[in-house]
Amino acid sequence: MLGRDVRPAREPGVLGPGVAERSVGTWRRLLEEGLDATVAEVGGVMVGVAVAGAAAERNGQPPARDRELSNLYVLAAHHGTGVGRTLLDAVLPPGTPARLWAARDNPRARRFYERNGFAPDGVTDDGSTFGGIASLRMVR
Repeated sequence: MLGRDVRPAREPGVLGPGVAERSVGTWRRLLEEGLDATVAEVGGVMVGVAVAGAAAERNGQPPARDRELSNLYVLAAHHGTGVGRTLLDAVLPPGTPARLWAARDNPRARRFYERNGFAPDGVTDDGSTFGGIASLRMVR
């Protein structure tokens, strides 16, 4: 969980000035509100985060599952180390029925989710919901 002494990691070119610090404040608030979230730390530095919660309607589509993975991010330097799987399992234990939205043009992420039991169900988003990022819904 986020502690008061967690220092967010900064991946060059990804976060602008102050973004990481504001994000830590946002995560603290979300955790206090009861959202299922966890972070991964290596050497006291945050290297990843996962968030899950109740699924809601998106773009007029009813939720395909009761639970939704709303965020899973791992710094590129930690891809392939097991951090992502550990985070996913912490917020959605293996086999938990859930849904997520994956960027259509991110095959690495989609393969990761497929290895963890998720499959596309044919529902897509043209990017209007996710800030211009075309996405597809995956369920397990």
